[in-house]
Amino acid sequence: TGSTCLLPLSELLRIPLDQVNFVACQLFALFAAFWFRIYLHPGKTSSEVRHAFATILGIYFVIFCFGWYSIHLFVLVLMCYGILVTASVSNIHRYTFFVAMGYLTICHISRIYIFHYGILTTDFSGPLMIVTQKITTLAFQVHDGLGRKAEDLSGEQHQLAVKVKPSFLEYLSYLLNFMSVIAGPCNNFKDYVAFIEGRHIHMKLLGVNWKHKGFHSLPEPSPNRAVIQKLCVTSLSLLLFLTLTKTFPITCLADDWFVHKADFLTRLLYLYVVMQATKPKYYFAWTLADAVNNAAGFGFSGVDKSGNFCWDLLSNLNIWKIETATSLKIYLENWNIQTAAWLKCVCYERVPWYPTVLTFILSALWHGVYPGYYFTFLTGVLVTLAARAVRNNCRQYFHSSKALKAVYDLVTWATTQLAVSYIAAPFVMLAVEPTISLYKSMYFYLHILSLLVILFLPIKPQAYASRQPRTLNSVHKKKID
Repeated sequence: TGSTCLLPLSELLRIPLDQVNFVACQLFALFAAFWFRIYLHPGKTSSEVRHAFATILGIYFVIFCFGWYSIHLFVLVLMCYGILVTASVSNIHRYTFFVAMGYLTICHISRIYIFHYGILTTDFSGPLMIVTQKITTLAFQVHDGLGRKAEDLSGEQHQLAVKVKPSFLEYLSYLLNFMSVIAGPCNNFKDYVAFIEGRHIHMKLLGVNWKHKGFHSLPEPSPNRAVIQKLCVTSLSLLLFLTLTKTFPITCLADDWFVHKADFLTRLLYLYVVMQATKPKYYFAWTLADAVNNAAGFGFSGVDKSGNFCWDLLSNLNIWKIETATSLKIYLENWNIQTAAWLKCVCYERVPWYPTVLTFILSALWHGVYPGYYFTFLTGVLVTLAARAVRNNCRQYFHSSKALKAVYDLVTWATTQLAVSYIAAPFVMLAVEPTISLYKSMYFYLHILSLLVILFLPIKPQAYASRQPRTLNSVHKKKID
């Protein structure tokens, strides 16, 4: 469906053409990003020119990778812009959400069950998923800025609220810019516009006393070091993908040896190894996308405690924290970070009932309609509630000494890593039959344990209190009291 000009390279490397096109576009985007930052610097070029260049190149990338399928992105963008300019601010977020998610779901269904069921490709649904996140994020932020009172917003909602509807060029640039149209990540509209206009970095530095640090004016941090570091991670991830992933493919979990002959402990450890082998492709794609944005000068997040400049505003994962996570909460907070932020923005903070359950369901629906996604996310709901109950009822007993805490951390690390492997396996296997076969071979142990924990260790009511966002009104009341 996309360009075939790289077909000889695809045949030479024995890598599917769609994957070759994807990597080629991202590498070209990386070089274009450096050029964009240097030669179309906001100090030299108008915002309109920067918006236009980013949009045109992004549209070219989409057409190059996906051919006529790219029309789906353009149709969705145009429909939702029509809603943005015509709908009332009190309903703009609802209309946009249902149209965007509905269109995405229809595309998922038609792509998988009507045209290419079971074929895994780097297809147009990936960019469509990213665009859906951005469209809905912007709609909710416009609603916050124009349709709600300031005192009803949480601090974060107030900070990100959009009080002026974007122009058509700004809208296109935000959704289709070459830095994120292929692989993301999702970002906030105000941050993107500030980047295009040259205010992005200075906004993050305003709270720092630079004169005290020896500076007489705001510095201009270079992203080069961050880009190089992320490209090193990208290269290592690619190497692991080409070796480890091919050595331990996900199909191993459906082999007769695994299902019928291996003992339970062997199955558990092998499941962990196979699921570890699926991660490098995500590390590769997300870290490269992050590097592309940084190379363009976007993604500066401020200064850390040591005074170092940080470029992780758009980072989609923290590999160290993922691999050392001692709870499901920590793991999820550092995996697909920008999608988690989107789910929080459009669902978790907004729904009045069952926020955890509805957030997991929305996440599954956004990912697609493969049955495996729903096995993963519904199992995730069950395990999350169980993990929360264990943590709230048991954790305090292991903080009386360093030795007990070390034991607790070691046990919770192993438990978390194995639990994630168990939960995420259907997400990669996709179909019903291999998923049921896998869980039967594991005796549905985590499902049963989670149910027992929930029944006998109920979640304490105060555990939900932290979910509620602190509104400006609540802060004012606290000061008055």
